[in-house]
Amino acid sequence: MVMEEVFTKLRSLQDILSQKIVLEHDIQEIPKVLTTQEELLARLKKTFIEKDLECDKTKASAAEFRELLAAAEKSREGAEKNMDSVTTQREYEALDKEIRDAAEKEAQYRKDLQREERLLADLSEQLEQSKGLIDQQEKELEERRVGVEVEIAEKSKRASELEAEELDLKKDIDPEIFFKFERIIRNKMGRGIVAIKGGVCTGCHMILPAQFANEVRLGEEIVFCPYCSRILFYEESEEGEEDYFDAEDSGSLSDLDDIEEEEFDDEDEEEEKINIDYED
Repeated sequence: MVMEEVFTKLRSLQDILSQKIVLEHDIQEIPKVLTTQEELLARLKKTFIEKDLECDKTKASAAEFRELLAAAEKSREGAEKNMDSVTTQREYEALDKEIRDAAEKEAQYRKDLQREERLLADLSEQLEQSKGLIDQQEKELEERRVGVEVEIAEKSKRASELEAEELDLKKDIDPEIFFKFERIIRNKMGRGIVAIKGGVCTGCHMILPAQFANEVRLGEEIVFCPYCSRILFYEESEEGEEDYFDAEDSGSLSDLDDIEEEEFDDEDEEEEKINIDYED
């Protein structure tokens, strides 16, 4: 199979793999929406339970104050009846104090009972609202769960179709090349094969040595960009554009080290000259 056919298949595989990667990500992320709603529903139910317990305590407290109020009323009414049989001043003062004490307790218990009844009414209203909100959330969650299952099923079906297309296309691709290619696509946002144009990798926009660019132009084997690791294919420059390197430039990747060594030597010479001048 000629290299042009390989590049054509790689470009098709790039589209397929990119779509499949997006689908795989969606299939993983979609259920997280349910998790958020489930957590919200759990919090609502917890709040409802807490309010319900508080409501029960308030009911018990109201019942207790109701009994105390009834006892205070009975005590006051009994003391008032006994006033008719009073014969001495001491008895009168004792009954009068009993009536006043009972009346004070009665007023306080009535006040406490009214407070508990207002609180109970507020809690009952809150419980009713919470119950309605919980019912609504449960309904929405169930509808969303069904929708998520349908959406995941559709995306899984499409992913399976893409995988079948992938298997068909990669039959003639070297497994090691395909492994690297797929990994590059996952790491490079869906771009695993790019053109070298004007001596520049259009994936990372780095200028490549002419010898390396010429290897890509010959198209005799698959070549990876030394900077971004993408697979390269040659593309002619458009009219009006010039290559960064001409045919006479014999540079290669190894020349990058030579350039660095020359710069390092120049720096040493300059430093030595400065030291000599300083000694003079």
